[in-house]
Amino acid sequence: MANTFLTPDLIATRALATLYETTVMAQLVHRDYDGDFRGKQGDTITVRKPATFTAAEFNRGTGIVPQNATESGVDVTLNHFSDVSFNVTTEQLTLEIEDFGTQLLDPAMEAIAQKIDTDLLALRSDISHTVGSTTGRELDKPEVLIDAGKVLNQNKVPTTDRSAVVGPVTNADWLDSDVLKKVNESGGTEALREAYIGRRLFGFDPYWTQHVTEPEEGIAFHRTAFALVMRPLEVPPGAQDAVIMNYKGFGLRVVYDYDIKYKQTVVSVDCLYGTKTLDANRAVILEGAGS
Repeated sequence: MANTFLTPDLIATRALATLYETTVMAQLVHRDYDGDFRGKQGDTITVRKPATFTAAEFNRGTGIVPQNATESGVDVTLNHFSDVSFNVTTEQLTLEIEDFGTQLLDPAMEAIAQKIDTDLLALRSDISHTVGSTTGRELDKPEVLIDAGKVLNQNKVPTTDRSAVVGPVTNADWLDSDVLKKVNESGGTEALREAYIGRRLFGFDPYWTQHVTEPEEGIAFHRTAFALVMRPLEVPPGAQDAVIMNYKGFGLRVVYDYDIKYKQTVVSVDCLYGTKTLDANRAVILEGAGS
């Protein structure tokens, strides 16, 4: 019986699932995906933002005053082209997808997930609001989120969809705090279950990631503070084994290429995306004092 080779479709399906399950920041920000667009690095697209209105006092004498439902937009450059390519043997391409995923594909996708989260966390440089050592409550205590919530409330940020993301040092401090010791810790769901620190804290869902590095600081934000915008790449000319696939706002391209010189196949997994701060007033830096 002839061996059955893993197809780009099978690999893309597994790759997308792994990407979805291993990102943290990407799950917490606004995501925008358009499967009909075929982009390239450096393209600029406009992402629509929800319309805003002002509630007026109704007057029976003058009647209603209709407002223009004008949606605003923000330009996002597709400035990140993340790629992981690796050589595979014929024997490896005949593995079951679970074995292939464990040995090769999952580590590759985890690398892309880490890059996406790191690129999103780099947007902290756009944020001017800071709490922590500057406001009296240190970062090593989860009560610092009280100050972060105060800033967002003063900026009239919606109270839903608020998250806080900290690094491993702060995560350890918070887990050892009385606030979390007094309650039963509950896990999140899907991709975030391992990153979820505990119950909702002071109006925020708290998470941690290894991608918050020294100087140790975290960030508290509303989902609409930042955006991750993904667009599918074009299928390369002449590529016979290639597939583009998307799932819940994530998009990937998988391409096979045979290297005749070394008689092996190259599997290339890549994705095109842009990261953007949508509203800097909807995020607050959680700053420590050298923790």
